[in-house]
Amino acid sequence: MAYPQENVVWITGASSGIGKAMAFEWARLGYKVVLSARRKELLDKVANEIRQSGGEAVAIPCDIMEESAIENAVQQIIAAWGRLDVVVANAGFGLFGSLEKLTAKDWNRQLQGNVIGLALTVKYALPHLKKNKGRIGLVGSVGAFLPSPNLGAYGASKAAVHSIGQTLQVELMGTGVSCTTLHPGFVESEIARTDNDGVWHPERPDPRPANLIWPTDKAAKVMVKAILNRKRNYVFTAHGKAFVWLQRWSPGLMRFIISKSPKPDS
Repeated sequence: MAYPQENVVWITGASSGIGKAMAFEWARLGYKVVLSARRKELLDKVANEIRQSGGEAVAIPCDIMEESAIENAVQQIIAAWGRLDVVVANAGFGLFGSLEKLTAKDWNRQLQGNVIGLALTVKYALPHLKKNKGRIGLVGSVGAFLPSPNLGAYGASKAAVHSIGQTLQVELMGTGVSCTTLHPGFVESEIARTDNDGVWHPERPDPRPANLIWPTDKAAKVMVKAILNRKRNYVFTAHGKAFVWLQRWSPGLMRFIISKSPKPDS
């Protein structure tokens, strides 16, 4: 399938991980790519790589914890390229700790980033998406459907993302704009090495089973395809689908399996 060369995609959390991989995949398909995240130096590096490969990209730093930053980013996109066709609300993070230990500050930070920041990203993009019958991609997690010991705030935030996606799918009926909520299983990321204050610790081990972790480029391909095909909900990785199925049909067994699994440090 051929895609118009003038189409513009905006990806939040594009400086690393899945967001970065999706940026390369959209560029490969001929889209103009807008990269947003907090770390400008990393965004610039990704943008330069896309340009060197023959694509078009612009880096617009944006902290999705700040509403004014999100609104300003959209204004810059329209000033630069005059349109917006796809938004991928990918920026997010995980806070660690049992529900007994999490503070109000922890909860506020988790929900501000993964829920409110995501919702406001969509809010400010929507007027422009409606002009072009565009597409929305919300990055959730299979954690939206599963028990999440020591990741309760993260799981709750991703359950909210799932709910937001379902709501948008109704609210946008008749507009031509689609919303795809993506729920990945284990994919390469920095999430396990970032503490509750957002500080990265490269020495931290990743407790997730290495043999189940998908590389980001593989994940990016299926996520972009799902958004382009206007799927409503897309759960992926074989283990992710299996976990969600098992939780639905045998929640007791799923609780037992998760209780025996390695836990992230709090």
